[in-house]
Amino acid sequence: MSHHWFVACPLGLESILEQELRDLGATEIESRRGGARFQGDRSLGERCCLWLRTAIRVQLELAVGEVQDEDDIYDLIRGIEWERFLSVDGTLAVSAAVRDSFLTHSHFTALLSKDAVVDRFRDREGDRPGVDTDDPDLPLRVLLRENTLRVYVDLAGQSLHKRGYREIQVRSPLNEALACGLVMLTEWDRKTPFVDPMCGSGTLPIEAARLAADIAPGLQRTFACERWEDAVKVRWRRLRDEAEHRAEVGLARSDFPEILASDRHPGALELAREGAQRGRVGGKIRFAKCDVGSAPAPSRSCLIVTNPPYGERIGTDPEDLENSWRGLGEFLRACPKDSMAFVLSGDPKPTQWLRLKASARIPVMNGGIDCRLLRYPVGGQAEAVARRLEKRALPSMDDPLERLPEPEPQPQFRPEVSGPVGIEPEVPELSPDPEHGKERDDREPDGQTPPTTGDAES
Repeated sequence: MSHHWFVACPLGLESILEQELRDLGATEIESRRGGARFQGDRSLGERCCLWLRTAIRVQLELAVGEVQDEDDIYDLIRGIEWERFLSVDGTLAVSAAVRDSFLTHSHFTALLSKDAVVDRFRDREGDRPGVDTDDPDLPLRVLLRENTLRVYVDLAGQSLHKRGYREIQVRSPLNEALACGLVMLTEWDRKTPFVDPMCGSGTLPIEAARLAADIAPGLQRTFACERWEDAVKVRWRRLRDEAEHRAEVGLARSDFPEILASDRHPGALELAREGAQRGRVGGKIRFAKCDVGSAPAPSRSCLIVTNPPYGERIGTDPEDLENSWRGLGEFLRACPKDSMAFVLSGDPKPTQWLRLKASARIPVMNGGIDCRLLRYPVGGQAEAVARRLEKRALPSMDDPLERLPEPEPQPQFRPEVSGPVGIEPEVPELSPDPEHGKERDDREPDGQTPPTTGDAES
């Protein structure tokens, strides 16, 4: 039986998500701002939980209908067969978003929706499920837009960026889904040497190694839908057995790419090593403690992907910030000929210290910061550009060569979003943990506010 789905992703990765969905066999894919709608059966939704690397949530649309008042909302939600998913011994959580509707308070909408669910159980079973805001068995999401109500259940539960290998976060880590998406945006062939000379806690090289090893991103975690009453355990066992086999084959590749990661902070490096070990790629990444200027590089052309500090992100000391970026520029120019670098930046100023000319700028969001993934041809072909740049004064913030383009204007609507009755205040957030930074949303039903990407539903 085919269903309607919505999958949310970090803003800027919509094209990657769409290709992932095609690879999994989804049909009727409609790429939206911060996600995609598609059609497929329940088993496809479960495969999405297990295999989508750039997704944040996988949501099944249970009902959609026109409503005129509170009673209509209550009746529509109460009429859903919730016992298919949940028993009275289970837990649920409800989050809601409202826009341009007769109800203006999302918290009230969430409470009303929760009451409709538990009243159905109380009348049928004489008892009701509990509420768990941290890890509910049934994460329920409600979107009220004008007079249209959409009701979703989230198959994943906790955000899909939580792969299961990360326990401790350091300052300014990349969301794992975003990190993997950045690697995929480079069109890496998974054979060329991969380098991150400012790896921090190692999210980029770990995700790159797991991508090269064909390790399913959800293999080391569980999902809310596995606890549902109608879960098909045999199907889940088959999905996980298949994923385990693919990981074993991928880790045994004779042509596994060389992956180098370095950082000057020993604490961050220790977390990176621990994360790589728990992520099953500890033996596939060579870590080194050093400044970026002396970071190890392969002897042949390579792909460099890195997320340097920028002042807005962690309040870096200005002199240290400049020295770090200048050191990164020296490292890139010293790389083997025909190498390519992708540098994430949320501030146009530090990029001038690289003394390199970007050949492409890809807009993405990182923890609420409007960023660009900058592509630089480096190594031998970068020397001529560097020499030309050295002959002129440092570019100003208005220099079109070095300045990041302004985001396209977006409608500035801010929805009322609530979650105290359910999961988180956001619906959902790109970076659910405080360590990842907070994200604001208005996607369908998990969108993010401008200027991130376009509307998910009109």
